[in-house]
Amino acid sequence: MHDLIDTHAHLDDSSFDADRGAMFERAAQAGVRRWIVPAIDRGNWEAIERLCASREGVYPAYGLHPMFLPSHRDEHLDELPAWLEQKRPVAVGEIGLDFYVEGLDLDRQRAIFERQLHIAKEHDLPVIVHARRAFEETIHTLRRIGGLRGVVHSFSGSEEQARQLFDLGFHLGIGGPVTYDRAHRIQRVVAAMPLEYLLLETDAPDQPCMHHRGERNEPAYMVDVLDTIAHVRDTAPAQIASATTLNAEKLFTLP
Repeated sequence: MHDLIDTHAHLDDSSFDADRGAMFERAAQAGVRRWIVPAIDRGNWEAIERLCASREGVYPAYGLHPMFLPSHRDEHLDELPAWLEQKRPVAVGEIGLDFYVEGLDLDRQRAIFERQLHIAKEHDLPVIVHARRAFEETIHTLRRIGGLRGVVHSFSGSEEQARQLFDLGFHLGIGGPVTYDRAHRIQRVVAAMPLEYLLLETDAPDQPCMHHRGERNEPAYMVDVLDTIAHVRDTAPAQIASATTLNAEKLFTLP
């Protein structure tokens, strides 16, 4: 049985309210026994805190997600440092840039992202980064600020962009999209990348793997991600499982 860590799952989402306990049991039976739950806005920090306190192996990350820009306030950024000091999460996240969704103020995104990067640096915490159609600027920002570590989750960039992130010491979070037949670019990235920078994730309840297309995603399905990566790397699944779990433990300082 594998010992896997889902490094990105929004398990506080209301879609799990009816069967959250069963969802955790299905995950554990599949070998996924630890989970990192990133926040999206100030409104779900307490819910994540309660969830992580309710079950062993569930770890929080707190931050302000770029897609939820309209709900973010300056006072939420002001509150984040004290929250990190009091609650001791494993990361600052989910933070980043989203240039895909129309109507999101780009300058406001940049300001919030950079402020949170500085907060993470000051608190010596890794960051969980969302970057959609914004890889070049994200990489430039991480390089300019410097002294950061973390993961770019749901990575969908090029091999060269991946190399630049490795040079900065950043990991790639790989989930359901890698399992699709037409996912040639991300499969090439995963096949060639250094194993020490690879993390597994689901982004549950979003981004299900190919075999569960159209369904609610959940951590148990991460085994399909593992098997796909093992196939494209021509490596035993057990080796990928062991390496990615160690990577997650080191990056997020998990017990």
